[in-house]
Amino acid sequence: MSTSKMAAGCERVDSSHSMDKSITLPPDEIFRNLENAKRFAIDIGGSLTKLAYYSTVQHKVAKVRSFDHTAKETEGDPLYEISMQEEVSARLHFIKFENAYIETCLDFIKDHLVNTDTKVIKATGGGAHKFKDLIEKKLKLRVDKEDEMTCLIKGCNFVLRNITHEAFVYAKHADSEFRFQNTHPDIFPYLLINIGSGVSIFKVESEDTFERVGGSSIGGGTFWGLGALLTKTKKFDELLQLASKGQHTNVDMLVKDIYGGSYGSLGLTGDLIASSFGKSATPDKEFSKEDMAKSLLHMISNDIGQLACLYARLHNLTRVYFGGFFIRGHPVTMHTITYSINFFTKGEVQALFLRHEGYLGTIGAFLKGAEEDNPNQYSWGENYAGSSGLMSTSPDLNPMQRARSGTFDMLEMDRLERQLVNLPLLQDPSSYIPDTVDLSEDALAREYWLYCFEEALDGVVKRAVASQPDLPEAAERAEKFRHKYQHKLQTLRHQPFAYGSLTVRSLLDTREHCLNEFNFPDPYSKIKQGENDMALKYFQKAVKSLGELSWEQRQFALVRGLLAGNVFDWGAKAVSDVLESDPEFGFEHAKLQLEERPWLVDAYDQWLERLKGPPHKCALFFVDNSGIDIILGVFPFVRELLCRGTEVVLASNSSPALNDVTNSELQILTERIAAMDLVIQSAVKEDRLTLVQSGSSSPCLDLSRLDKVLAGVVRERHVDLVIIEGMGRAIHTNYYAILSCESLKMAVIKNSWLADRLGGKLFSVVFKYEVPPGHKTTTLDHVPVTPS
Repeated sequence: MSTSKMAAGCERVDSSHSMDKSITLPPDEIFRNLENAKRFAIDIGGSLTKLAYYSTVQHKVAKVRSFDHTAKETEGDPLYEISMQEEVSARLHFIKFENAYIETCLDFIKDHLVNTDTKVIKATGGGAHKFKDLIEKKLKLRVDKEDEMTCLIKGCNFVLRNITHEAFVYAKHADSEFRFQNTHPDIFPYLLINIGSGVSIFKVESEDTFERVGGSSIGGGTFWGLGALLTKTKKFDELLQLASKGQHTNVDMLVKDIYGGSYGSLGLTGDLIASSFGKSATPDKEFSKEDMAKSLLHMISNDIGQLACLYARLHNLTRVYFGGFFIRGHPVTMHTITYSINFFTKGEVQALFLRHEGYLGTIGAFLKGAEEDNPNQYSWGENYAGSSGLMSTSPDLNPMQRARSGTFDMLEMDRLERQLVNLPLLQDPSSYIPDTVDLSEDALAREYWLYCFEEALDGVVKRAVASQPDLPEAAERAEKFRHKYQHKLQTLRHQPFAYGSLTVRSLLDTREHCLNEFNFPDPYSKIKQGENDMALKYFQKAVKSLGELSWEQRQFALVRGLLAGNVFDWGAKAVSDVLESDPEFGFEHAKLQLEERPWLVDAYDQWLERLKGPPHKCALFFVDNSGIDIILGVFPFVRELLCRGTEVVLASNSSPALNDVTNSELQILTERIAAMDLVIQSAVKEDRLTLVQSGSSSPCLDLSRLDKVLAGVVRERHVDLVIIEGMGRAIHTNYYAILSCESLKMAVIKNSWLADRLGGKLFSVVFKYEVPPGHKTTTLDHVPVTPS
């Protein structure tokens, strides 16, 4: 079937229903990479079908390889070569559509399915039996039924473990309806309240250990059934629509209706429901459908809420997640459940909902079918470029959306090459929040940063095309990137909560995902190469001039050099404009741009005093930009630490982002610097200077998702100093991060708006030296020797 035929076949006849993205988008944008698909799973509910499959995705990666420098070099020889190579990675696809379109969608899958090795499709959900014959006939796959509740819990574990902003608290009247919770590093134990036709309550203690601890026959089916009898409305979503417009106090008897006000001695307020439907026995009085639906919704939600609270207290659990047909992202159900939980626990327990709640069953069924591949041994990350995100629940933003069956359309998860874990030095991983500002709660900041990213788009497109001069189709791909990223920015302007908390980090990461989607893995590769080559020529001169200073002068010069190096950031428009218009702008020019002391945040004196004490055992340094930053800023600073007797671990990005140095580039740079500097050379040989991948591919830094190997090195080396450099890593993220060891956070503010907000100006300096409470540092009355 052609794309146009399927699109036509999926058009709604009844225009009174809302548009569903999974129907109106071109099918090849929904069922992506079908030619490489295998391991199918399907979850068929009463009205929605959720399909899952695994695919392999071929994409370009930028690889750097060192030239052989043993032969005599000529002026202008580059340090390394850059090549674009094809790489294959794993991706999980989850798609949701209405059951009315199941046959059309199965036809499309059948026509595009190339992989004939797939023999079985895992199935769960009540409709799996009903559509079994149709699936087997269309796809020629054997349907293998899996237990619904096991799948549900496996799916829940998966999203909680891999999607940082999966769980949220719903606050109907707040500026931001959704308050996302950072995923706790240990997701167990928790209570899962699944509200389908009835209610099932599960206590989940580990990946494979869970039990049904209770339940109720009064659930979503009760609301639907009684609602249909009371209002003659047969459709669940329409019943919720009626409830959202109703006034329950017209039907429910309140405490004040009985006592004339509150019942103080029992602590009951006057507005509390004393009897659901208590007024409906009033003779000769008619009640509206809306009011009856609202009263019914309150009655059932309150009953479920009280039940959930009792089980949470019985099992001493504070994490309580809600899901099932009754929830499905509907604001009216989330609000009534939230109110009920808050009332019965007096605010001690929060009702938590899941962004991808509709996919739990199909994710679990897929995982059951893929057990031989052991997908849980990997970390996975949401691909923002291919995921729909959370839709608005506000009728004012898009009235058509509220009649939709379900809230989410597509979810894509990419397998990460490295397993990600917490930095062991986070003082309290459960309370760590990487991002400094949540833009979904700050309208002024949100509008500014969205405008910034829109303004920068032309430059990013230009840079992407320039990075692939030998590929004539690069310009066309770059325009596709522009269109997709613009669409994402427009979505986020109206629905800032679409992918969790909206932050500068998520805007940057979404851009990187979109660039990778259109095979621009490293738009700044040529710029980085040129800047690295140029900076290396000045390294020995910089070290020599530092060696001529007194100890105290040198410490300040090293910090000033590090800050000046950090000015060279192509991600900051104020800097990129200068670098493009003035190619001669260099290290000394950058030093002159820096704010004079006292700096905006200035703990340099405390750091200097600390340096007069004994050396740190091992410093972990999260580095930032290529070129002058890493070579003339970071390496002299690292060299000084090594001379003091401190081991150093340099953590750099695993893959490209802006002009940040990657681990593969840093390996080559370190090798070259070691060839011209004995301090660095001996440190590398003696394993006192170690290079480790951070596991990140972002200009920012999430200390709860770092390469497991890096975490192991931190423990083995007994790291007692963490250094975080740059605006993305030390200001947009981690500004408030509390570590269990000493830390330095350094950055130059290269954005006028942000500087003004922080009370500074362009090129203001942040230099934070932090010592955890109760941590003692010793200051000795001696000055370390001048490094050799």
